[in-house]
Amino acid sequence: MSGEHRPPDLPPDRPPRTPEPTPRPEQPRAPAPASPPERHRPPAAAPPPKPPQRPGTPPPGLRAGPPAAPAGPPKASSARHRPPPVHPAAAPEGAIEGALGRIRLDEADSGRSLKRRLLTFLAIVGPGLVVMVGDNDAGGVSTYAQAGQNHGYSLLWVLLLLVPVLIVNQEMVVRLGAVTGVGHARLILERFGRFWGWFSVADLFVLNFLTIVTEFIGVSLALGYFGVSKYIAVPVAALLLVAITASGSFRRWERAMLAFIAASLLLVPLALLSHPRYGSAAYHLFVPGVQGGVSSNAVLLIIAIVGTTVAPWQLFFQQSNIIDKRITPRFIGHERADTVLGSLVVVGGAIAIVIVADYAVRGTAAAGHFTDALGIATALADHSRVLGALFAVVLLDASIIGAAAVTLATSYAFGDVFNLRHSLHRSFGEAKAFYASYTGMVLVAAAVVLIPGAPLGLITTGVQALAGLLLPSASVFLLLLCNDRAVLGPWTNPRWLNVLASVIIAVLLMLSGILVATTLFPALDTARVALWLSVLLAVGLLAAGAWLRTVHRRRAAATADIPRIPRADRESWRMPPLTLLEPVVWSPGLKLGMGLLRGYLVVAALLLLVKAVQLGGVG
Repeated sequence: MSGEHRPPDLPPDRPPRTPEPTPRPEQPRAPAPASPPERHRPPAAAPPPKPPQRPGTPPPGLRAGPPAAPAGPPKASSARHRPPPVHPAAAPEGAIEGALGRIRLDEADSGRSLKRRLLTFLAIVGPGLVVMVGDNDAGGVSTYAQAGQNHGYSLLWVLLLLVPVLIVNQEMVVRLGAVTGVGHARLILERFGRFWGWFSVADLFVLNFLTIVTEFIGVSLALGYFGVSKYIAVPVAALLLVAITASGSFRRWERAMLAFIAASLLLVPLALLSHPRYGSAAYHLFVPGVQGGVSSNAVLLIIAIVGTTVAPWQLFFQQSNIIDKRITPRFIGHERADTVLGSLVVVGGAIAIVIVADYAVRGTAAAGHFTDALGIATALADHSRVLGALFAVVLLDASIIGAAAVTLATSYAFGDVFNLRHSLHRSFGEAKAFYASYTGMVLVAAAVVLIPGAPLGLITTGVQALAGLLLPSASVFLLLLCNDRAVLGPWTNPRWLNVLASVIIAVLLMLSGILVATTLFPALDTARVALWLSVLLAVGLLAAGAWLRTVHRRRAAATADIPRIPRADRESWRMPPLTLLEPVVWSPGLKLGMGLLRGYLVVAALLLLVKAVQLGGVG
């Protein structure tokens, strides 16, 4: 139960309560841990000691899960006739106030015309677009530019493959945010225990802090192109970020983010002016290959592309931002469309950067020798000063968007973990710890960039690949949560989505395995290692598929009598309070697998550090 989920007039150390509809002789207190087993009895069992209709919670009981893990108490007869509860941070009238529109929660079903749907979408759009475009940050621009400068168009196929990865990951986050009303970090802590929760959050904090450092590196490089000292550019950018976020208005913050996103569309004319080779681009989008051959450095770059495009912070940011915007299950369809739109924009922008970087160094001695994003701007200036200036503006804009989104994702997680108020709807005085954590992280990251002799190139190189290595772990927890019927009820993953998500996680692990193997044994043939690991991956996926098919048949037999849930009931279903849910019990096999995964990722992260140092010329 994160802090943003309590009304502003309640103290932060008490969970939110909505007053009882009628007076009672006794006021129920927070349920004890022993209550979930009683609450989750089937409807035919004896009534639980506490009333099934809890104060301040929606009517969850839709029998969405199997008998072993029911989603909630028996459904009240009036469940489908009551609208879902308004998020506690909402305005009194219960409206969603987005940058492009405003809509009341009860307006969603008032009309199905094209105009009504468009107005609803404009009010909802934001979280998906911001989280996706936030990935085309300073590190993203640098990574895509490196791909274009060192390998031409040959890695475009990686970007195309990332479109379904982005949509699959973030669509699961959309459902978690809208249905649970609880942040991603809080869900992991409560459902999987403090050990796994803190392990995941610690990863996030370290990775996000380093990512924010790269954003300020981008600011210094972009304004350095125009002759502005980093000792002026970085502090001014830091103060601008704090001012935008700490305004106490979600709508003002989202409008500022969409304005920066609009500025990023400068990539379109920039790419068109870079004389793209359309035939070659189309070929490399669909035919995998690596110009210059497959090497450990090329594999590291591919992992970096994956890590900068599909980053762990996205999961935490979009889930909390959806909650902060007060999006409920009724609007999941619109938020899915917002997410798909964002994924197309981010991949289109990445392709444009690759094209621009290839044009900047084509036929020069700089081809194949990437230094940093400023080098691309300088190379473009040799063709046209306008092109160089446009690229520097794009880099500055990307750095601001990335810093805002990544820092906010960290502050959201901070509020989740420590159960503090964390909402952009609140003023600084109402959520001091939330805004203080945001401000502190921005200022410390900016200070690191200003340290003379700091290994900024090493940080930029390593952060994106580190994100790619840690993504499988974050994706595993996401997959487990989206199959938890106590959490999502009728919104759990369908089987095909579980299969697709499992394949994505396996491919990410394979890429990191190639990096680990070639780092430990530099003499290995990288192409041969990739081939053998691909074979092992295929065998493992076939075995996993056979096992899942057996498990699915057993579960299908056990849940064959569960009726299909009407749409109206799905749209009003909300997760019960976390304290009322039965704890998750992992099988010995799952415990072993998770332990091995975490151990492997720790070793892989250390080896990545070694590799990054080697590439940075330090070791």
